[in-house]
Amino acid sequence: MPIIEVNHVTKEYQLGQLQSLKTTAANQWRRLTNQPIVERASFKALDDVTFSVERGEVLGIIGHNGAGKSTMLKLLANIAKPSSGSITVKGKIAPLIEVGAGLVGDLTGRENIYLNGAILGIPKSELIRKFDDIVAFAELEKFIDTPIKRYSSGMSVRLGFAIATSVDSDILIVDEVLAVGDLAFQRKCFDRMEALINEESRTILVVSHNLRQIERLCKRVLLLDHGNIVADGEPKPMCNRMFEAMDSKIAAQAKQNAQQSAGRTASDGSVELIDISLINADDQITNTLKMGSSATLKVRYLAHESIVEPIFGIGIHTSDFIYLSTEQSFGHLEVEAIEPGVHELSFKMKSIPLLPGVYSFRLGIARGKSGGALFYKDNVLNFQITATGISRAWNTAADEGFFALDAEWAISHQASTIVEHLIG
Repeated sequence: MPIIEVNHVTKEYQLGQLQSLKTTAANQWRRLTNQPIVERASFKALDDVTFSVERGEVLGIIGHNGAGKSTMLKLLANIAKPSSGSITVKGKIAPLIEVGAGLVGDLTGRENIYLNGAILGIPKSELIRKFDDIVAFAELEKFIDTPIKRYSSGMSVRLGFAIATSVDSDILIVDEVLAVGDLAFQRKCFDRMEALINEESRTILVVSHNLRQIERLCKRVLLLDHGNIVADGEPKPMCNRMFEAMDSKIAAQAKQNAQQSAGRTASDGSVELIDISLINADDQITNTLKMGSSATLKVRYLAHESIVEPIFGIGIHTSDFIYLSTEQSFGHLEVEAIEPGVHELSFKMKSIPLLPGVYSFRLGIARGKSGGALFYKDNVLNFQITATGISRAWNTAADEGFFALDAEWAISHQASTIVEHLIG
């Protein structure tokens, strides 16, 4: 028997500003006199959505910005009402949808614990019993009697998460909360979530843009797109579909905005990047390479002054700035000095072991071993790796991680005397 049933739910909003009293009165007059009126455009955040969630199930909801993820959670938490369709929830819900939601700034942390507990329908006796655990998890022992308005955003979300995950609710709804706070608290939240899943078999709905967390936490994932469920299934293939959609979007953006890149940039003005290109094994400029192929990165730069003992660094990072590899010219390319003018640096990669996806190069130039950085920039060139027979959209073990290891497998039969020795 499902604990949550969503049947043909549509949520529609009116776009534009609210109409003034004068405009409202004028429109009412036009209706009475059968004159046409100008209606505000409508927007469907959710469009005829149907799904169910079984008791004890951990469901992830993913999709691009504006796909309808948070709207769906707000409807389930009864914060908003659907425009049409029905939602049936059998059990008590603990929603954790926005940072600091439900916390009253003028009240202290202690008072907010009891207020939030009352809103969630938790008996005061239960709150008293769990009070010390809530405060300890939020790490707010020194500040529990301080008004919430004096808390940092991190302190507020720690308190909100501690309350929501400590109560004995049937359903926990979490929207991007695991991405807030410092790394230590994120790890703590993740451990608490896994404990709720593995030890208490809690029904949990999670919305997150961190697909790696979704893959690890959830048993099932819904993929939303423009208010519609476009896929429903196991986490890995659903997240891989999202990865591929993001890769395509990133690649398209990179072509449109080749000169406008995100990431760290630093320069003292002595070196200026002119051009950077990726050359494949056929000596053609490209932004797409086959996995395992060779390629050469060519960098043209202008030195405005003489650079003694230059050291070059080239690295690769993911679209979300996970640094995967860095190579430095020190010990490989010895140059006494570079004179002012235009120069070209060549960096040949014999075999690229990256798995299919979109990646970026980063570039750095320094003066001598300890002369300091002259130029550094992330995201200097985006490129895509493809492979025949390996797709991130397939549910296979070959698409996990970022690198393909160049390894050999072997197995041999062990002599019976060795086995007897190990056993006994």
